[in-house]
Amino acid sequence: MTWYPVPSRTSDREGLRDGARAAVFDVDGTLVDTNHLHVVTWWEAFRQAGHTVPMHAVLRAVGLGSSDLIAHLLGEDRDRGQDAELSAAHKALYGQYFDRLPALPGAGELLRRLHHDGWTVVLATSASGSELGALRRAIDADEAIEATASSDDVQEGKPAPEPVEHALELAGVPAERAVFVGDTVWDMRAGTRAGVRCLGVLCGGIPRADLVQAGAEEVYADPADLLAHLGDSPLT
Repeated sequence: MTWYPVPSRTSDREGLRDGARAAVFDVDGTLVDTNHLHVVTWWEAFRQAGHTVPMHAVLRAVGLGSSDLIAHLLGEDRDRGQDAELSAAHKALYGQYFDRLPALPGAGELLRRLHHDGWTVVLATSASGSELGALRRAIDADEAIEATASSDDVQEGKPAPEPVEHALELAGVPAERAVFVGDTVWDMRAGTRAGVRCLGVLCGGIPRADLVQAGAEEVYADPADLLAHLGDSPLT
C-alpha cells in the first residue's frame, strides 16, 4: 500500500475555491465490489414478498435509490404499500455483509493519489448511515476523502444530477473543473446532466457500450486500471 503526504490547502465552503479540481466518485461497484451482493439481496427481498424479478434486471437497476429501484423493477402500478417492507428486507439482508465488503483493486490507492495530486475527492452515493460507514471502511482511504454526498443530502437520487451537483457544492468546485467516476448508466446520466466529464468503470458489471452511450468519455476496467492510466486520463 502506498501512502501519500497530505497537501495543505484552504477551503471556503461559502463559495468556489480558486483553482480547485474535484474528483467525484460513486462507491458501490466503482470503489467497492458490492453490485452483485445488492443483486442477490434485492432478488431475495423481492422473492420473500412474492415477486419474481430476474437477477439480470436487478443488476441493471443497481445504482438507483431504493424507491426508484423498486419502481423501475415492479412498475408504477405496483402495491406501493410494500415498498418500505422491500427496502427494509434488502437492508437487513445486505447488512449481513457489512463486516466483509471488499474494496475493488486500487480503490484506496487511487483516492490517495488524486488527493496527493491536489484533487478534492468527494463521494456521491445512495448509501448512508451504517452502510456508508461500512463502505468507507472497505475503501480505507478516509484521509483522502474531503466530503460525502449521501442519499440523506438530496431530494432526488441518480440519474437526477442532484447527487453530483451537491458533491460539487461540498467541494466548492464548478462543473467544468470536475470529473465524475461511476459504474452504471445512472451514474453517467447524472454526471452528464450535472455538466461534468464522466469516466466509467466495468467492475460493476455494466457493458462498456452502455456506459459510453450514457455519457462516459473513457471507460476503464476498475480503479487499478484508471490509476495505471492516470496520466492519459481526464484526471491527469
